[in-house]
Amino acid sequence: MTSHEHTRPPVDPAAGGDYPEREDYSAAAPPDPRGPGPGETSFADAEAPPASERSAAVVEQDLEQLVAKAGERDKYLALAQRTQADFENFRKRAAREKADAADRGMGRLAKELLPALDHLELALRAVEGTGPTHPAEDVVKGFKLVHEELLGALERVGIQGFSPQGEPFDPNEHEAMASQPAEDAESGTVIEVYQRGYRINGQVLRPARVVVAA
Repeated sequence: MTSHEHTRPPVDPAAGGDYPEREDYSAAAPPDPRGPGPGETSFADAEAPPASERSAAVVEQDLEQLVAKAGERDKYLALAQRTQADFENFRKRAAREKADAADRGMGRLAKELLPALDHLELALRAVEGTGPTHPAEDVVKGFKLVHEELLGALERVGIQGFSPQGEPFDPNEHEAMASQPAEDAESGTVIEVYQRGYRINGQVLRPARVVVAA
């Protein structure tokens, strides 16, 4: 055999071919680039933040949510407080307006009654000036009773009469009908009351008509 000839391996008839049976070789899977090598850290582990940082981020997020909820609670609480204050103001205003309306109604009624009361007082003065032996003494007593009953009825609804005899003249409560010199009174003093004045719950319903010292 010369050097140019190739040696052919023996043929195994059982292999069913001209070549001997080949061994099975399986190609190894390529290594996972994310998987850790010997003594190395995987890419996934390298990209993930540490557990302590993740916990801090979660706590911070929870705190932000709590702060936001607290802010909403304070906003609704302030709204509820303003609404309650507005309602209280409305309730007080409505009660005050109702009381004022009632006072106005009673005031109108009293103004209708006051002239009759004035005439009754004048009649009492005229009859009383005739002396206690006047035959109309019983009538005078009857007038007095009616007069007292009328005054009491007005007082029960908050209307009080006042007579400023001897007091300094007050234009807010008095109406000057005349002015005349008076030796026993200082200037500006009420020396005579023509008609008594009336107040309703502290406010002047009708000023007193008076004569003032000059």
